[in-house]
Amino acid sequence: MIAALTRVFGVHNLALAEDVVQEAFCRAVEVWRLRGVPENPPAWLMATAKNLALDTLRRRRTARTYAPELGRLLDSEWTRASVVEELFAAGAIKDDLLRMMFSCCHPRLREEAQVALVLHILCGFSVGETAAAFVISRPAMEKRIARAKKILAASKKLFDVTAGPEFLARLPAVHSALYLLFNEGYHGASAETAVRAELCQEAVRLVKVLISHPRGATSATYALAALMSLHAARLPARVDEEGNLVALSDQDRSQWDRALISEGLKFLELSASGSNFTEFHIEAAIAAIHARAPDAAETDWKTIVSLYDALMETRPSPIVALNRAIAIAQNEGPDRGLVAINSIADKDRLATYPFYPAAIGELELRRGRPDAARRHFRAARSLSRNAMERQFFNRRVRACGLRPSALRLDPRS
Repeated sequence: MIAALTRVFGVHNLALAEDVVQEAFCRAVEVWRLRGVPENPPAWLMATAKNLALDTLRRRRTARTYAPELGRLLDSEWTRASVVEELFAAGAIKDDLLRMMFSCCHPRLREEAQVALVLHILCGFSVGETAAAFVISRPAMEKRIARAKKILAASKKLFDVTAGPEFLARLPAVHSALYLLFNEGYHGASAETAVRAELCQEAVRLVKVLISHPRGATSATYALAALMSLHAARLPARVDEEGNLVALSDQDRSQWDRALISEGLKFLELSASGSNFTEFHIEAAIAAIHARAPDAAETDWKTIVSLYDALMETRPSPIVALNRAIAIAQNEGPDRGLVAINSIADKDRLATYPFYPAAIGELELRRGRPDAARRHFRAARSLSRNAMERQFFNRRVRACGLRPSALRLDPRS
C-alpha cells in the first residue's frame, strides 16, 4: 500500500502515503466491526487506499506537487481515476515494491540507515522492532529513521529500476534488509515469540519479487532465496504443538516442507551460474546439507565445519564463530567444541546472547558434567528474550539430571 501510494504522491510525500495507509486500516477497524471481515481483506484494504488516494487528490487539487512525472494526469478529472487504477494493478504494485526497496537504499544514506528504512517502510517493522534488529535503543532508531526519511524525501522521485549500474550498486543493501527481515522472523529477539513465520514469509515474497526483475536475478539473490527457502522449510517442525521451541536435532523431519526444500535447492543451483560468491552462498550450502540429511547423526558435519571456515573468512562474527564451534563439537566431540568456543574473538559481544552460555551448557552436559551445564543453562535462561526461549532453557536445566545425549542446540536451528 505504501509503495503504490508513494508512486501516486511522490517519495517527497512519504508521510502522506503513510497517513493514508493508517486511515485505510482505521476504516477497516470500523467497517469490519459492523459488517464482518471481507472474504479478501488485502483486496479490501488496497481498494480503500486507492479510493482515499483519489479523494486526497481531488480535495487538495495540487497534483503537480505530487509525483512529478504524473502531475498533469493526476490533475485532470478525465485521467485521474484511470491513472490511479492503473497504479494499483498487481503488476504495477510489484514494480513499485522494487522502486521503493531501491529508493530506500539511497547512496547518501549509510547502509544501516538504508536497511532500517526497508524494514520500517516496506516490511512493517515498528520502530521498536527495527531497533531490536540492529540491537540499538528505540530513541536512536527513531532519529536514524527520521534523518533517513528526510534524505529520501529530497530525492522527489522513486528510483528508476531500469538504471543498470545504480541498480547493482544498491542491490547489496536490499539483500541485507531482506536477510535481516528473515532472520528476525526465524530466530529474532521479539518479546512475544522466538519464531515469527509471517516475517519469514514476507522476506521470501520480497526476494521473489527481486528475482522477477531481470537485473535483480543475480547469483547472490538466488543464493539468498535458497537460504530463505531451505530455512523456511523447517518452520513447521521448529515449534511443537504446545508452542515450545524444538532444537534441530530433535525436529520431526517428516514435517519439513519438501516443496520448499526442492525450491531452495533449485535456487541454490541457479546461484552457481554467476562468478560472484557471497556469504549467502555459504549459508545456503550449509542449510542444504541439513535439508538433505535424514537425521542429525547422518549430517555431514565435516563439510559444515569447512563451510563455516569459509564464512569466517567472508563475513567473520562472534555468532558465526559460535556456530562453527558447535559444528566442530558435532564432528570431533565436545572437548574440541569447547576449545573452539574459548578461542572466539570478541566474546564480549556475545555477553547478552542467550545461546552462547546455552551452547557451553550443552557441551558440558555431553562431557558428563551436569552441574556445570546447569549453571550455563540458568545463565542462558536469565538472558532469554521471550517466554518461548525461557521455557526451552528450563527444559535444558531439567535435562541436566538425565543421561547426557547428543548436542541439542544449534543457534541457527
